[in-house]
Formats: sequence, C-alpha cells, structure tokens
Amino acid sequence: MSGRTDSDAAPAISRAAQADEPEDHGEPGAHGEPDASDEPDAHDEPDASDERYDHGEHVGEARRARWTAAGAGGLLCLAGCAAALLRLTGPAPAVVPAAYALGAAVCALAAVLGSRGRTRRALWLLVAGTAVMAVGDQFD
Repeated sequence: MSGRTDSDAAPAISRAAQADEPEDHGEPGAHGEPDASDEPDAHDEPDASDERYDHGEHVGEARRARWTAAGAGGLLCLAGCAAALLRLTGPAPAVVPAAYALGAAVCALAAVLGSRGRTRRALWLLVAGTAVMAVGDQFD
C-alpha cells in the first residue's frame, strides 16, 4: 500500500466493507466522491482578524526584542569597559576593575545571544552582568 489516496491498492478491510454496503451510485460519498461532511467548514479557515494567523506582528516584536537585547548588551558592555579602565587608573582595589570587566564580558555575551534571538537568556545575562558590576562597585 502506497499511502496515497488515489492509489489502486486499497486495503482489504475497505474492500470487505464496500462489499457489504449496497451500491447506490446517486449517494454522495459513494466510490470516493466527497460528500458535504468531508468538506472543511467555513469556521476552520483563517480570517484576517484571527490572531492565531497574524504572524506579521510577532515578527516585528521578535525583531524589536533582538535589537533591544543586542543594543542594551552593547551599551552596558561599553559602560563596563569604560568604568573598568577608569577604576584601573585610580586608587581603587583591584577587585573593582575586575568586577567591571567581568560584568562587561557577561553583557557582551548577552548582546551576542540577543542578536541571535535568545532574548530571554540575554535578559538574564544583562541582569547578572549589571549585578556583578554593582557588587564590584561596593568594594570601592
């Protein structure tokens, strides 16, 4: 059996069932003809107003989320690098510029993940990177 509906190789069960049924050539649905119950309902087809089929809005939201995650990650990375360089030249303990640099690296990773569509992970990494920078700033 090929699995195609127009195949000549019908299963034995359907042949036996057709042999038991009386032949009525005027009845819809006889001999593979579709009847009204086989046709799709008008309610099954998508509308323009149906939210399940409106993919354009979701594509725009996803693109906006990727740009936001990548932009915020890049901005926080630059800010962390600048703060690390400023703290490195000052009298601050060594842990402070290291914390800023580590937080900047985490935010850079978040920017890369955000640009690739992993916006949820990027958000959590942005929070973690900013928290590392804030904790490092407490040692100053």
